[in-house]
Amino acid sequence: MVSSDDDSPGPGDQRESGPAPSDADVFAERLFSATLGAIDVLAVYVGDRLGWYRALADGGPLTSTGLAERTGTHERYAREWLEQQAASGILVAEDPGAAPAVGADPATVGRERLYALPAAHAEVLADTSSLAYLAPLARFVGAIGPQLPHLLDAYRTGGGVSWEQLGDDAREAQADVNRPWFERELAPALAGVPEVHDVLSRPGARVVDVGCGFGWSTLALARAYPDAVVHGVDVDRPSVAAARAAAEEAGLADRVTFHLADAAELGLVEPAGRPFDAAFAFECVHDMPRPVAVLDAVRRAVRPDGVVVVMDEAVGEEFTAPADDVDRVMYGYSLFVCLPDGLSSPPSVGTGTVMRPATLRRYAREAGFADVEVLPVEDFAFFRFYRLVP
Repeated sequence: MVSSDDDSPGPGDQRESGPAPSDADVFAERLFSATLGAIDVLAVYVGDRLGWYRALADGGPLTSTGLAERTGTHERYAREWLEQQAASGILVAEDPGAAPAVGADPATVGRERLYALPAAHAEVLADTSSLAYLAPLARFVGAIGPQLPHLLDAYRTGGGVSWEQLGDDAREAQADVNRPWFERELAPALAGVPEVHDVLSRPGARVVDVGCGFGWSTLALARAYPDAVVHGVDVDRPSVAAARAAAEEAGLADRVTFHLADAAELGLVEPAGRPFDAAFAFECVHDMPRPVAVLDAVRRAVRPDGVVVVMDEAVGEEFTAPADDVDRVMYGYSLFVCLPDGLSSPPSVGTGTVMRPATLRRYAREAGFADVEVLPVEDFAFFRFYRLVP
């Protein structure tokens, strides 16, 4: 006889546990979970762009009426969003199970329920200075949506979709998600690499930041090295305008100049005979349609005893499948943002976001550099730092 507390399987255990899920069921569950995640990302986009997270972080807990009044939005939409956010575990709802009053108007049920944004979630969604700030990632998704028909056409024809077409959502997302890393971590990262730090510390060092975007990396370099004169170069007019405004606001416009120009024409940015001591390319080489031409221009613009540094995605050395999360997310960017942008300006090498070290090494050698070495910069978001050896 088997005792009542025996753990042995009994004759009915297989029926109770059910058959093992099929491979199709497992993959269907994965796709369903991904759909839930996509819904959350789109809802984050709404909360980010409408200022709802900021309002909850600064003045919460709030009702749907309070949130709508603070942000100039419609209460019914605010209420639905608040409920979805609480249902997904992003917000905390007060008395979520409370029954409505007898005879309550269904259209107003829930108006007085309070919703709070937990501190840890507020850091990720509303603290623009935190290294954990990831709300801008939802803006990338927002930028992609309207371009899907154009992306399909590009996939059929070999054309492209540029950063200009992706618009403010994409360019602002790129700038905002990297800004905390540049402002908080770039200076200590470079200070830990003597061959770079020593060059930047030269009195009156001349520095160029190609593909500077909104200029947060350029300004970080200027703050870290107060004797340096820094130039930022980018081809995107709205980004250069934003960078110039940021330099003025930071009080650095006397040492930082932003140029609307193609980095392949660095000779036009700085007069001949005034070479740079250092050049940087932060997360932009993989976007360039003609990276060899740009790297060649950089090599010629930097003194022989200067330094050239490229920061790009820390993807794997080689293709693997299945891949880790870094490669997976970079393939996502590549499919919808970076590869279509690179191919939008023919002729293009079509690098894509997943630029492996061997690819950069090949570009550098074709541009006249002797080699590429990985610098000892660890735990800098999803990035790897390289020095291009003259």
